[in-house]
Amino acid sequence: MIKKLYPIRTCKLNLSPENIRAGKFNVCLEYHIKNCKGPCIGQQSHEEYMKNIGEIKNILKGDTQIVSDLLMEEMQALAAEMKFEEAQKIKEKYDLIENYRSKSEVVNSIIHNVDVFSIEMEENSAYINYLHITNGCINQAFTFEYKKRLNETKEELLQLGIIEMRERYKSTSREIIVPFELDMEMNNVSFTVPQRGEKKHLLDLSVMNVKQYKVDRLKQAEKLNPEQRSVRLMKEIQEQLHMKKLPNHIECFDNSNIQGSDAVAACVVFKKAKPSKKEYRKYIIKTVTGPDDYASMKEVVRRRYSRAIEEGSPLPDLIITDGGKGQMEVVREVIEDELHLDIPIAGLAKDRKHRTSELLYGFPPLTIGVKQSTPLFHLLENIQNEVHRFAITFHRDKRSKSQVASALDNIKGIGEKRKTALLKTFKSVSRIRQASLEEIAAVVGEAAAKNIKENLTE
Repeated sequence: MIKKLYPIRTCKLNLSPENIRAGKFNVCLEYHIKNCKGPCIGQQSHEEYMKNIGEIKNILKGDTQIVSDLLMEEMQALAAEMKFEEAQKIKEKYDLIENYRSKSEVVNSIIHNVDVFSIEMEENSAYINYLHITNGCINQAFTFEYKKRLNETKEELLQLGIIEMRERYKSTSREIIVPFELDMEMNNVSFTVPQRGEKKHLLDLSVMNVKQYKVDRLKQAEKLNPEQRSVRLMKEIQEQLHMKKLPNHIECFDNSNIQGSDAVAACVVFKKAKPSKKEYRKYIIKTVTGPDDYASMKEVVRRRYSRAIEEGSPLPDLIITDGGKGQMEVVREVIEDELHLDIPIAGLAKDRKHRTSELLYGFPPLTIGVKQSTPLFHLLENIQNEVHRFAITFHRDKRSKSQVASALDNIKGIGEKRKTALLKTFKSVSRIRQASLEEIAAVVGEAAAKNIKENLTE
């Protein structure tokens, strides 16, 4: 905008009146493309040039009203003198300034000269946003990162940022808007913690800026160090659930059956927020008759952690159930009441469309607010989808084996060994039906193959 308003020279020539009168300089490309008015050859006077510099300084300070008023006066004077072409050029400048002001103005014009600060923290850094408001316009907006050295508090770092930024940008504002009370005094300066109104709107804008800056910085860091993303997600889980330690090791359980038949369960393991597939485990339900998900979950959790205790295997930092409050309670009964273990338990509930909807934690379980657009929610959703996929796949395989075994039970010459061989080769009854006599005979012999073909094609 400034370049359009004021074609200021970019060269470093010594434009003394003597040098210009002596004709020591020639115009450059900037003059020909109308980015400079040619003060080096006397096409722009020193007075006009310095007037433009003064107006640019006012714009950079946020004093756009002063510049607008000067341009309006100049435009009206030229129009009165019937210099309409020159007046039109001034009007174009005036419109540019007004357009800039309309986009920058975010608060009531009563707010004239105010500083706004906000802060976001992480383990080793703090991010501080600074806004300077002049005549209702934001004319300065910066966010800085401070590396923590001595475990400074949020209050201490914000005080440091206020002093440093006001000095750096020569602020003379007598009011500073901050997000919380500070034990800090400055000469002729008051601190405000707004709860509502236009000043609260400004503070919210600053907070939004600093949060976005923090997110962007973290994304940049994660591109350079992918492991950092996993650590951040685990820290978020730790903070959301108020856990004592980082959940490096997470295990999640799910059941699968059809009206109680071929009941199975599965456990998936995530290490450092990533699936550890070699540690996934499948379980055939042994002690439960009929469709009883709670009893099935109890059996599997009891079997897994009883064995882990006996073998001295590492226990998880967090257990997640694929289900709501009921599943969480039966897991708690096994973990705390029977095995006397201290392992945090969470639940992932689903909506009517069987999609991950909310994270539950505590007893009685409470909903933990996790936005569905966040990386943390996507991780939890991935864990739930993974355990469901693993359990369903195992259940289908088991059911398919059961169906094959059942279909082959009454066929002459087919015992357990031949059933196993057929299942290993063809996977399902439908594939056995589709196979040729020669393909089946290659597995169980010609006589048995003929019996199979006769029975399965009836």
